Amino acid sequence: MATAIDSLRRAMGQMMRTEPVLGAPAMREAEAALMARGQSALDLMKQAGTAVAEFVWRMAAGRPVTILCGPGDNGGDGFIIADELVRRGLDLTVVAPLGTKSDTATAARRIYDGAIDSEWKKRPGGVFVDCLVGVGQTRELGDGLSQLLRSMHESHALAIAVDCPSGIDSDTGHLLGSCISYDLTVAIGAWKPAHFLMPAMARMGMLRLADIGIVADAAMRLAQRPRLHPPESGSHKYTRGLLAIVGGEMPGAGLLAAQAAMRSGAGYVKLFASHSHPDAPAELVIVEAPLDEALDDGRISALLVGPGLGRGEGATHRLRQALALARPCVIDADGLALLRPEMLQTRETQTILTPHEGELQVLGDRLSLPGTGAKHLRAQALAKASRSLVIAKGPDTVIASPDGEIIFCPPATSWLSTAGSGDVLAGMIASRLATGIDAVAAAEQGCALHAAAARLAGPAFTAGMLADRAADAWASLS
Repeated sequence: MATAIDSLRRAMGQMMRTEPVLGAPAMREAEAALMARGQSALDLMKQAGTAVAEFVWRMAAGRPVTILCGPGDNGGDGFIIADELVRRGLDLTVVAPLGTKSDTATAARRIYDGAIDSEWKKRPGGVFVDCLVGVGQTRELGDGLSQLLRSMHESHALAIAVDCPSGIDSDTGHLLGSCISYDLTVAIGAWKPAHFLMPAMARMGMLRLADIGIVADAAMRLAQRPRLHPPESGSHKYTRGLLAIVGGEMPGAGLLAAQAAMRSGAGYVKLFASHSHPDAPAELVIVEAPLDEALDDGRISALLVGPGLGRGEGATHRLRQALALARPCVIDADGLALLRPEMLQTRETQTILTPHEGELQVLGDRLSLPGTGAKHLRAQALAKASRSLVIAKGPDTVIASPDGEIIFCPPATSWLSTAGSGDVLAGMIASRLATGIDAVAAAEQGCALHAAAARLAGPAFTAGMLADRAADAWASLS
């Protein structure tokens, strides 16, 4: 009975709401599907505007609000927001310098019966709401509108972007000229790629979602917050997973990965070293036997190769030996620097690559992939070409699977930009993989543990401090 309950808990942990991430064409299709079921475009705009108005109302806290409305549907949202806020008694200024060009925006403008200014009179206020462009922008705003945004931003204490800040390509996260920074961005209906991609992500401020009933079976989604559970009753160290970390020339990185792995769920962690580690923790098993002998252990459930491996001829040989073993494998750091496409050709077991931006570029070049474009699309191309799961890490971490799925991780603290934090992340992911879950789940759970540990570690932590908080991070996600 206990085992059945444990299994049920694990299954329930996977039954979590998936939040799609939609590019502009997919968003239009999702809205069209809602309208095909009887809702009008104006109905959807009313839902969106009313939902966003609640966020503006809370942030304004009684202070004056200025709404900048563009000519399209984003501007229409602004008129609905204005109508709702006026009914709640806020001091409101609406500026619409370009009029309206869509039928729905024009209908929304008729709903709002307050004054509408065609020019900005530089009246200071509490909250500025940007409804100028939103989703679908692909060209620069031009000097006049850019200056208008900056002027309105400077005249207000706080700034809110509706759906997506003006001056940003919502499908790629690229800046289209200059772009101001916001305190809050409220996505309408579904998340957009730019919400989780640099450099746009740095301009968004807090992120919130206004639900209008969008349901989409999308190839892109937001990473789910995992629900981690204790080992099943009757578990022992091998059933929980034996992780083998293939070390090499530099002991520090391998030890960091091992310390994180030991606190992230695997029942047994071994470091296959090429030399002694006198400062290793007592609970970490160091194996100094020849690597072929060390790998000849049928109980190994997953491998991590790369942290501390080195980049010499001996390191390349150790990488090839590790990849020859038919076990799920995480390749990080030096392992990525040494990796060549032919090393993956015969692998049939799950492989996870964890490149940062520079490594993503290099790996793409080795596989003759386009070196430009949005990060999530480059990660997706690498995943398909290498037949591996790719975790393109950084302030904007993206997970891409060989079958085309793209998963965006929520932003984590910028204190993670410290030496060794990538080794800790690799240890966490490999530890989760060693427990027997699939590569996608291991990637999501490892990234979530990494972010949670950083949050718990506070400011200005070291990689060692980050690894030490892995068990606390686990507890926060259970």
